Amino acid sequence: MATVTPAHNDPALDPAAAGDIEKYTIPEPEPFVSFQALKDRIRHHYELASDYYYSLWGEHIHHGYFLDPNDTKEVAQIKLISLLIEKSGLKNGSSVLDVGCGIGGTSRYLAKEYNCQVTGVTISGRQVEIAKRLTTEAGGSLDEKDDAFKLGETSGSVKFIELDAEKMGDHFTAGTFDVVWISEAMSHLPNKELFFKNAQLLLKEGGKLVVADWFKDEGLSEKAFKDDISPIEDGMLLPPLCTMKGYVDFAKLAGLKVLAEPFDISKQVAKTWDISWTLIQNPALWAFAVAQGRDGLAFMQAFRAMRRGFANGSFRYAVMAFQK
Repeated sequence: MATVTPAHNDPALDPAAAGDIEKYTIPEPEPFVSFQALKDRIRHHYELASDYYYSLWGEHIHHGYFLDPNDTKEVAQIKLISLLIEKSGLKNGSSVLDVGCGIGGTSRYLAKEYNCQVTGVTISGRQVEIAKRLTTEAGGSLDEKDDAFKLGETSGSVKFIELDAEKMGDHFTAGTFDVVWISEAMSHLPNKELFFKNAQLLLKEGGKLVVADWFKDEGLSEKAFKDDISPIEDGMLLPPLCTMKGYVDFAKLAGLKVLAEPFDISKQVAKTWDISWTLIQNPALWAFAVAQGRDGLAFMQAFRAMRRGFANGSFRYAVMAFQK
């Protein structure tokens, strides 16, 4: 790979932390083939990288909601879960579909702390393996009749399924869940309109859909999109990012009503990427990225774009909730 001049004029990058990272150039984005090809790349990414995620970030692979300067990332991650519980009005003992459950951190939390019966789905078989192992290590006992783990003395349970989220409407029975929970996963889904329709289908009457996700800001200039959003979409393996209003429109089209309007917490979660940038300075992680080729490098360098997007206001983060 060619050597390039380090981009020390980038306001989102501490020059002292740049090290050898900038010596890696990224080829132009691969031409779009199909959304199925994109999903295959996403699956491949999580099959390879989920163990690294866990070693660096812990069981909760999502942003932290930093309300206090002294908050650790672990405390801030639980605060984000608590915010989603607040916005959705999730009740003790709810049946929950956790879409894009990762390695099961939120699923276990809801089962243990709120006695929920949680079904976590992820496109990655490796994530299912890790989720089951961590649940066992957390004291979960497997009921082989329904492949669900009971957690301690609580009435909560969790099960994990390898499933493309866009097929959940065919996999589950209509009207099954009190809550559909999706945190930082819908941005990966090519057909977001289908997701909202499936969520509406699977919810019980009065059931809630709660969402936390990444968004582009309204009315971006071509330059802002190219500088900030395009490298995030490329590196994070995303189809085109939506605005917050786009999600609200999809929800209403699916027959859901707005329970909690989009709540922009970009400023409170942006610290996540300052911490992440520090964590990924590990040379072994960059060696792993190089070994994965273009997608690995684009993913790692997208971390800087996330920081820049938050700093410029072009990249946003919000939570919202809807009701059937």
